[in-house]
Amino acid sequence: MTGRLWGVGLGPGDSELVTVKAARLIGAADVIAFHSARHGRSIARSVAAPYLTPGQLEEHLVYPLTTETTDHPGGYQGAMDDFYADCAARLAAHLDAGRDVVVLAEGDPLFYGSYMHMHKRLADRYPCEVVPGVTSVSAAAAVLGRPLCERDEILTVLPGTLPPDVLADRLRSTDAAAVMKLGRTFAGVREAFELAGRADEAWYVERATTDAQRTAPLNEVDPDEVPYFSLALLPSPVNNTFAAPVTKTATEGSVTVVGLGPAGPEWMTPEVRAAIAGADDVIGYTTYVDRLPDRARQRKHGSDNRVESERAAFALDLARKGSTVVVVSSGDPGVFAMGSAVTEIAAEPEYADIAVRVLPGMTAAQAVASRVGAPLGHDYCVLSLSDRLKPWEVIAQRLTAAAQADLAIAIYNPASRSRTWQVEATRDLLLHHRSPGTPVVVGRDVGGPEEAITVTTLAELDPQTVDMRCLLLIGSSQTRTVPRPAGSLVFTPRRYPATVSEDIPGVG
Repeated sequence: MTGRLWGVGLGPGDSELVTVKAARLIGAADVIAFHSARHGRSIARSVAAPYLTPGQLEEHLVYPLTTETTDHPGGYQGAMDDFYADCAARLAAHLDAGRDVVVLAEGDPLFYGSYMHMHKRLADRYPCEVVPGVTSVSAAAAVLGRPLCERDEILTVLPGTLPPDVLADRLRSTDAAAVMKLGRTFAGVREAFELAGRADEAWYVERATTDAQRTAPLNEVDPDEVPYFSLALLPSPVNNTFAAPVTKTATEGSVTVVGLGPAGPEWMTPEVRAAIAGADDVIGYTTYVDRLPDRARQRKHGSDNRVESERAAFALDLARKGSTVVVVSSGDPGVFAMGSAVTEIAAEPEYADIAVRVLPGMTAAQAVASRVGAPLGHDYCVLSLSDRLKPWEVIAQRLTAAAQADLAIAIYNPASRSRTWQVEATRDLLLHHRSPGTPVVVGRDVGGPEEAITVTTLAELDPQTVDMRCLLLIGSSQTRTVPRPAGSLVFTPRRYPATVSEDIPGVG
């Protein structure tokens, strides 16, 4: 009969974190196999040492190279493939002789471990079993005392060997992350966290659970002192001390008004994500509240989009009772959104002791502009066509002033079911001051599943195609549309001509 192959996980480094089953198998094995670099020191063997027994055979599997170059005809991968084939042959000789072989693996055998190379080459030929171990990711969270994720938060495990831009894209789209394989990759990993805007949330953990353990904020680590057995951890936003909500006592609450950006979670800033995760109550227009995941300990309060003042007072009343409240807005909360409503109510004397913060978000105007280039690349103004809170006469006056000043204009709330004439009136008013060929960008549902971008001119703007889900960008006299095979660009040059009065109707 042949022997049995065991891939045994040892955990992150503390010998007391070896499982009972792993310790039993190590002590009973005929052969103990372990890897090391050419210096000969094996972390795996040192962790397993308390469980070894006299008379056991040891197979020391020494890597032919780690990061250095090689003259092997197959390059680095060819040299490693030959090494693993040789190791498998050495272990197969013991198995054929009827000896049970335990291959030691730091952490978990099938999680970025060396054992898996033996498993792929031997498991189909011999009886085989894998014993899981505590991973370094779990150990890092434990020594930091910060949960990895909860409920429906997403944890992403990434290799630090990815290019910084690729790694940054992954970091932007996840709640929590662990980046493995540091050492020489550390500078690139830190660059990725910075590109993703999440460097201030991240922690560094080295040799977790061992006597040489070290932890620090990622930004404070010297790249020249980072070993391979370390990782970067982005914990659950709920316990992110760098971007935590306003601290409160048992009887003090707070209100944080946040911008979700114009669409999905990829448009949300890490600061906003952390504030939402740490909230007791989330309040907002139902459509925006529904964008957020349900959390077991969190209460969500959706309401109609025409009760901003009532919503603000409700949030402040909850905070006065000790709740950490987040009020959500689409885009940026300070642009035709809940920032003004909450601060207006918070200015009343009865709420003077309630802490209020406003966290910015990506605006719809920026999102639409980005899809075509830079139509807002010079001076511009932002207007809403909604006459629910101000009369049309004021809107028309401001449109005229912006047109006469030759500003590019971002127009919010252009139309609704009950407001069907303002877009046409706006177009006709602006044509008194702007060229008919002035570029116009119509953005619909930018970032959403029904996104559509239309580039037209002021004279050809069709009001029937515009509704409440749209945002309009009206160019200045200098804004240009440039057709290109790779896609048209719309931009307003950074430099303004010294004299343009002859080209601007109504100016001069």
